Amino acid sequence: MHRPHTGDDQRAVGMSFSRYEKYKDSGVAWLGEVPEHWEVRSIKFVISKIDSGTSVNAIDESAQDHEIGVLKTSCVYSGIFNPAENKTVIEQEIGRITCPLKADTLIVSRMNTPDLIGAAGLVTDAPMNIYLPDRLWQVSFSDTCTAFIYFWTQTLVYKAYIKSVCVGTSSSMQNLSQDQFRSFILALPTFDEQFRIAEFLQNETAKIDELITEQQRLIELLKEKRQAVISHAVTKGLNPDAPMKDSGIKWLGEVPEEWDVINLNYVLDAIGDVDHYMPESIEKGIPYVMTGDLKEFASNIKFEDCKQVSHKDYLKLSKKIRSSRGDVIMARYATIGTTSYIDVDADFLVSYSCVTIKPNHSKVIGLYLFYYFKSDAFLQGIQNQINTNTQGNVGVNDLKNVKVALPTLTEQTRIIEYLQSKISKLDCISDRSQATIELLKERRTALITAAVTGKIDVRGLVSN
Repeated sequence: MHRPHTGDDQRAVGMSFSRYEKYKDSGVAWLGEVPEHWEVRSIKFVISKIDSGTSVNAIDESAQDHEIGVLKTSCVYSGIFNPAENKTVIEQEIGRITCPLKADTLIVSRMNTPDLIGAAGLVTDAPMNIYLPDRLWQVSFSDTCTAFIYFWTQTLVYKAYIKSVCVGTSSSMQNLSQDQFRSFILALPTFDEQFRIAEFLQNETAKIDELITEQQRLIELLKEKRQAVISHAVTKGLNPDAPMKDSGIKWLGEVPEEWDVINLNYVLDAIGDVDHYMPESIEKGIPYVMTGDLKEFASNIKFEDCKQVSHKDYLKLSKKIRSSRGDVIMARYATIGTTSYIDVDADFLVSYSCVTIKPNHSKVIGLYLFYYFKSDAFLQGIQNQINTNTQGNVGVNDLKNVKVALPTLTEQTRIIEYLQSKISKLDCISDRSQATIELLKERRTALITAAVTGKIDVRGLVSN
């Protein structure tokens, strides 16, 4: 990796900074030049100890003040350490716990999925009753500012290290050895300078994180607005002066007087799922769409990334029902109520964790049903069915009995057009906010990388 030019550094972080007066060749290709007085060395020379805990049985509830907890691997998600991400150790296992959490240490995920392996978080305050599991390390340092090392683990350089040493391990779970971690090379200034760089980054990243939080709050508000717009349109209509009547359904309330309130079954040509059989995977064949593959519109499903099955299994499993354009797919297990409208002509199978809903086009438009299925009224209707179902899922017969508020086909068309316009505008704002978040995250990483590798000099920007 070549040393970026000064201008590249400034543009990357979106701010103007000075550089150090003198640089030297680090001797490491990816690091390039470093400030002359910085020392290039393996991290093992500043590590005083690496501890790891024990695998114990625990319940998936955070430990209270008087209880013993063991950290989850998710406690360092996104580089932020959260001690509340723990599980309560059951009483019979308390004698087996080891490695209590300590302040001024680094928690590192030594075993995780490819996107989280090596994830690190800084422990500033350590609750007395929290311990480590065997999948996390607690790294202590000597004569080194732990916060500086923490920021180093947030750089692209560190992430590239992790990726290079974990190549060839399982795609679902990877391991990081202590020897690999200890061999990583970094450039270190004096302790005082490490502290000042860390203090600068703590202040600046806090500002960036607050901006990210504001955008995330906006996205959540837009989601709520989106949901409210859909729910109102498909249960109250577009005419605020329309005469209303009691639907007779508690969670549906009043609906326009001319609308019908009927069981879903009466507006469908068919509803069903494929046989409860998991076909074998092949390299290239017919896509087998599972709940996790669903998107709001089928045209956005990445069919090439779905499980692939043989044409023979496709024909066998789709005998009862075959999904086609104009139908709605609905998940009826785990993420109950998740829906997808089929707006493409394509051959694919839908997992038995979903149902395919075929509208009777003389009574209801498929896209209107799709929007109605996203309304609060329908979701509460589903929840009512779940509450009477000990298996925790919605069966085909349960769905048939959920009530639907239905206007004429002409009004359905008007509602669809209205919702498409309103949702498009809300989604556009949400997409811009998400793009802003990604830009802020990139800027955050670039700023950290530039500061802890000596590409910019921030010493004069913090108090002595």
